[in-house]
Amino acid sequence: MDHIENDDQFHGLRVNKGIGEQPTVNPYLNSFKKYKRKTYSASEYVEGILKGNISILGQAVTLVESSKPEHQVIAQEVIEKCLPYTGNSIRIGITGVPGAGKSTSIDSFGMHILKGNNKLAVLAIDPSSEVTKGSILGDKTRMERLSTEANAFIRPSPSAGSLGGVARKTRETIILCEAAGFNRIIVETVGVGQSETAVHSMVDFFLLIQLAGTGDELQGIKRGIMEMADGIIINKADGTNIEKAKLAQSHFQNALHLFPLPDSGWSPKVLTYSGYYDIGVDEVLNMIDEYIDFVKKSGYFDHRRNSQSRYWMYETINEKLKNNFYNNLKVQQGLKVYEQDVLNSRLSSFAAASKVLDIYFKDL
Repeated sequence: MDHIENDDQFHGLRVNKGIGEQPTVNPYLNSFKKYKRKTYSASEYVEGILKGNISILGQAVTLVESSKPEHQVIAQEVIEKCLPYTGNSIRIGITGVPGAGKSTSIDSFGMHILKGNNKLAVLAIDPSSEVTKGSILGDKTRMERLSTEANAFIRPSPSAGSLGGVARKTRETIILCEAAGFNRIIVETVGVGQSETAVHSMVDFFLLIQLAGTGDELQGIKRGIMEMADGIIINKADGTNIEKAKLAQSHFQNALHLFPLPDSGWSPKVLTYSGYYDIGVDEVLNMIDEYIDFVKKSGYFDHRRNSQSRYWMYETINEKLKNNFYNNLKVQQGLKVYEQDVLNSRLSSFAAASKVLDIYFKDL
């Protein structure tokens, strides 16, 4: 319908015709070819990884993290073929209370590590979104300098509600990264919690980052984590916080004297530094190198690696058994029945558990 303003009686006015209602779906949508990521065979994955192809490495890690059985078959074949090319890296675990500056510190440490012609992989266990269960990816954005380096590979993995936020496949990812030529691996945890035990069992050096000026410096830090630490560093030792950092350093050093000497024979050190201003970073990295030299000479380095391999073998067995149990159809049916018996006080929790286990073992 034409506008009345376009009538000759209205001089100097002109209104163009409007556009009719458009379809809500792009009419050209079907003309676009859907992008499909190329799939590789296990041998092609291995070949790409050994050449240091970051894109193929990232896809292989995705396979490792996948819960699909068909992906796991390929992933395990890739890992087995990569094993002969692994074990030549230094693995560093980093933990600390939330807000201690772990990601900022890794960014700073990483830039110093890369100066020595090293290749660095950072496996950051990222907190999962409660809505999508996916990675929030906050850690990568806080490693601004490192994320642009060609010799750095940063892989945030969603914790997906697993124990303490530790991704179950991190150790297998380490194997792939080592095969790709990364000789320095940093594993960052979400924060202080039960995840530290898992991370400690996959690294050579376990570093605890702490803050000063937060009240009682030892409050909230579990004794177990203190005993696991091969080194403690007090972050944000800059400006007016330097004296507080030195005081916290003495508190932690005194606390460490109360613990028995670790199996490694190494006396953990406490250092101060500033990740934001790159102050004292060389001293922290020198402490790690000193520790590695110490344990390699004593033979503890290889002993720890062997213990870790044994630990993860049994952890994998436990995980497979657990998955097999809960995926058993008869067990699933029995759980529904006996759960109601427990809720209605007809059976105790222990008796119900025994009955469900009986169903499982009879079905084997």
